[in-house]
Amino acid sequence: MAGALLLSGAVAALFGSTLPAHDPAGILEPPPDKIVIEVATVNGSGCPLGTAAVAVSGDNTAFTVTYSDYLAQAGGGADPTAFRKNCQLNLVVHVPQGFTYAIASVDYRGYASLQPGAKGIEKASYYFQGSPNTAAKTHEFKGAYNDNWQATDSTDWAQLVWAPCGERRNFNINTELRVDAGTSDPAKASFMTMDSTDGDISTVYHMAWKECPRR
Repeated sequence: MAGALLLSGAVAALFGSTLPAHDPAGILEPPPDKIVIEVATVNGSGCPLGTAAVAVSGDNTAFTVTYSDYLAQAGGGADPTAFRKNCQLNLVVHVPQGFTYAIASVDYRGYASLQPGAKGIEKASYYFQGSPNTAAKTHEFKGAYNDNWQATDSTDWAQLVWAPCGERRNFNINTELRVDAGTSDPAKASFMTMDSTDGDISTVYHMAWKECPRR
């Protein structure tokens, strides 16, 4: 998994979501030089080795994380431990000199098949290494449900947490899927995924940029 993952322009079409309205003071267009993201470590039952990939948009406005084996399920004879899956990614983000970035919004996507009485939960957080500021959000989906799902977390521009200038701090992403069978028929399975078999379903992290103070 480790290694530089520099994106070709082919995936730029994935990044079409609108960022929150903001005060443009101090906010810049993305730097022209490409950013590079390395996966330092990947751990968790939702992302076995080789099943998570990271790519950067061609215009430096976002990056995606795509999973290929991220599924939580309960009922229908599922393994008792399968109701919860999680993934922890530790990323090294190389940005052009003189710039810093923050995560403005995140789009989470997947598929859920939930029996009546069951529910699925998606939970995520992210933070810079050594920072006490952790952005954590939870989204719940109730059965009966059988469709794609999407959840978006946005941060007010005044509350953005910026990567420290002049320091290399790894960016940590923690995600979790949980399925609760609840009052559903125990013979029928409920499941929730955050994976994709064709690469079209990804978690998208939208980036904001600003220039670091000159020393």
